[in-house]
Amino acid sequence: MILVNTDYITGKELEMLGLVQGSTIQSKHLGKDISQSFKTLVGGELKAYTEMMEAARTLATKRMEEEAQRLQADAVINIRYSSSAVMQGAAEVMAYGTAVKFKS
Repeated sequence: MILVNTDYITGKELEMLGLVQGSTIQSKHLGKDISQSFKTLVGGELKAYTEMMEAARTLATKRMEEEAQRLQADAVINIRYSSSAVMQGAAEVMAYGTAVKFKS
């Protein structure tokens, strides 16, 4: 499965199958949330949240790819990510793009 953020794949003629998406909502446990709150007092990277968001993007991408496979797609083009806070310490990450099949 080819995953790209462009609306084309060089050398391929594409047949669009439709929108595919994957999402997840992630949070950190209370202990990590409290320790990260203290980190905001002194500044710097909030590594626990960086790791949480990386894991969320990976899972959302995997779910999007699985949806594309169900459509028997060869690739997903024009991939985009969005995220939003759902509540304190929890965020939703969505990956979406267009599933395509290569024309023969």
